[in-house]
Amino acid sequence: MKHRFVLAALMGGWVSASSSVFAQTAAPPGASTTGAPMATAQADPAAVARSVHAAPDSLADLAARLLPAVVNISISATLKPGEDDDDDDGPDASPDDGPQVPQFPPGSPMEKFFHDYMNHAPNPSDPPRKMQALGSGFIISPDGYIVTNNHVIKDADKVSVTLQDGTVLPAKIIGRDSRTDLGVIKIERKAPFPIVSFGDSDKARVGDRVLAIGNPFGLSGTVTSGIVSSRGRDINHGLYDDYIQTDASINRGNSGGPLFDLNGEVIGINTAIYSSSGGSIGIGFAIPANDAKGVIEQLRRDGHVSRGWVGVKVQDVTHEIADSIGLKPEKGAMIASVDPKGPAAAAKLQTGDVIVSLNGKPIDGHALPRLVAEITPGTKTTFGIWRKGKTLDATVTIRPSPETPDMPPTEAKTKGPSKLALADLGVTFAAIDDETRAKYNLSDSQRGVVVTDVTRDGPADTRGLQTGDVVTEVQQVGVNSPDALSKELTRARQQKKHTILLLVQGQDGLRWVPLPLSGE
Repeated sequence: MKHRFVLAALMGGWVSASSSVFAQTAAPPGASTTGAPMATAQADPAAVARSVHAAPDSLADLAARLLPAVVNISISATLKPGEDDDDDDGPDASPDDGPQVPQFPPGSPMEKFFHDYMNHAPNPSDPPRKMQALGSGFIISPDGYIVTNNHVIKDADKVSVTLQDGTVLPAKIIGRDSRTDLGVIKIERKAPFPIVSFGDSDKARVGDRVLAIGNPFGLSGTVTSGIVSSRGRDINHGLYDDYIQTDASINRGNSGGPLFDLNGEVIGINTAIYSSSGGSIGIGFAIPANDAKGVIEQLRRDGHVSRGWVGVKVQDVTHEIADSIGLKPEKGAMIASVDPKGPAAAAKLQTGDVIVSLNGKPIDGHALPRLVAEITPGTKTTFGIWRKGKTLDATVTIRPSPETPDMPPTEAKTKGPSKLALADLGVTFAAIDDETRAKYNLSDSQRGVVVTDVTRDGPADTRGLQTGDVVTEVQQVGVNSPDALSKELTRARQQKKHTILLLVQGQDGLRWVPLPLSGE
């Protein structure tokens, strides 16, 4: 029987979950069911009393306070021929994890039917299919911003949200990030929405009681409880694995729902489970709140995530690696390769170097990519390096990741003029529409304004701007139309800025471009 990690949205086959029901068996008088509690009682009865009374007799008051801020998210999507609406493809999935053909007598009509059905190849001429999906989310601001999972909303044509009182509201996708599997959507109404707040997930300890709220199988407002089973879990779901493991029951439709501590603060976003069949076996995973906060803030502000990058590939220093190179104690992230165009190469880092600290804090190969990604591009960072028996410090200036960020859907209509010509800067910008997407080979999700003309030897040309480049931010504010870009330029000039900072998406990825407003 094969186990795999699966995600927790309910869309034809989105799965998640775990069981939170435990049976207690009677023990002989004086005996302990676990060993440790009895030993504690004998040594310090007061300690046991304190631990017993620390947990409430009922979670009803806490649940009643939190339920109004947890929502049911429903999406509709259009699947093209060849796409699978059973998106239950966790990172451990394999080709033979799918449905099995029932056994029928050889040559029987049923055998032929199931054989033809299971081996049916999609026809490109088949019409697109509509798909419905369910997930969960939670409101984090009175004006209606909602946190959920990226995999809940990533293919959505339409998103709607059902509140605890049954009110259904349309939602807009604000931003999403596949690397962390986080997404932000927004709903609107005149009255403020009930909210929940993030807590400090670093304070969550193994054994702490937690509460999960979501919409399993479309059953809205379902509350389950359990404990933190483990911390820092790596389930091979990406570079930034750092999950909280819990046994609080999470099922289909729970994806994007909150994991609360007993203070009623969100310490995790429920995302995936470990399962042999797609059903619940009591092992669920949540993205820690402290890892999610910065991503969510960027998604709210910019609609996408800009990550730090140093241009190295690393791996954990194992006992064998440490022994072979004479490193004691065994720690750090060993550099396997250095991008010749990256910040690490500029700082003279080399293949075989071991990064032992980041800004004075010990580091390992698993945590390094995630921590570097959280650093704002342009920040100077100190790496502690171990090189052939010697230690040294290297200052590395973090740059934006060259990876193309996930963009929310582009608005169907662009307000204001479709072009903006800036003769003094030697550059012309245009709105991204069907014509410019085709001309400059831009993806359907690309947002921003595209450079359509650059004056030779002008300010834009000397700063490296090229036709086909896309400006996604001006002065760290997202822009999605020439009009929005023009407004940011006007604001910068009113503030007597001499230079504006553009975030540009080009063939080599994202980069920051300072452009002088004086035209020099």
